[in-house]
Amino acid sequence: MDLAQQREANFGKDNHLLRNQIISEYLPYVKRIVNRIAVHLPATIEVDDLINVGVIGLIQAIERYDPSRDNKFITYAVFRIKGAVLSELRSRDFLGRTTRRKIRDLEKAYLKLEQKLGRDVTDEEVAEEMDMDLEQFYKVKRMSSISFVSFEEVGYTSHSEGTSVSGSLAGGDTSDALSLTTMKEIKSTIAKNIDLLPEKEKLVISLYYSDELTMKEIGQVLNITESRVSQIHAQAIIRLRSKLRRDGLLEE
Repeated sequence: MDLAQQREANFGKDNHLLRNQIISEYLPYVKRIVNRIAVHLPATIEVDDLINVGVIGLIQAIERYDPSRDNKFITYAVFRIKGAVLSELRSRDFLGRTTRRKIRDLEKAYLKLEQKLGRDVTDEEVAEEMDMDLEQFYKVKRMSSISFVSFEEVGYTSHSEGTSVSGSLAGGDTSDALSLTTMKEIKSTIAKNIDLLPEKEKLVISLYYSDELTMKEIGQVLNITESRVSQIHAQAIIRLRSKLRRDGLLEE
């Protein structure tokens, strides 16, 4: 009998019923987390499958939550749910190595040109740097925007807890996470890089990740189309990923 089974046996029938009640109560959180991640994924990814994985993460949170620690259950549950979903997506590697390499090259090209020119660069300039025509460039850029490894990878959400740097979010116990001090340093680095974004990109990032508005809602706030919001978001993610990779917060 493993540890989880021992806990289940010790809890008894009443606690089993309580667990089911908790799962039912927090299922909307699972669906919301999955749907926000799924926005950036290809249509071939089944959302229902990810919701099932998220429920497993919720069950893990129920079994492993320690009320003596200084965090709320919802905070820990979101951490576990998101970790389970991202771990599942990483295991599928739906983008493939070749596409991931192109995305990394795109990010590095942006960073190189911005450092060289000391200003924001255009798509045309980056395409030329990568020796691509614009059609090829925009294809890679679209793939970059649907990559699930965005701020979820480094835990930039209003409910994030613990650390999730390049894999630790994927399911390890919180006792294995980086120290609170280190996490604060990581969030500080992210915040500094966000401040360096053009104003509209910075606003979209804030509205999407901190205020948790949808792309459609952000479009209504900014009086632009949902498609344009998506483009601005993708551009911001590319810039930030390149900077976070430079700072060692993302794996090469």
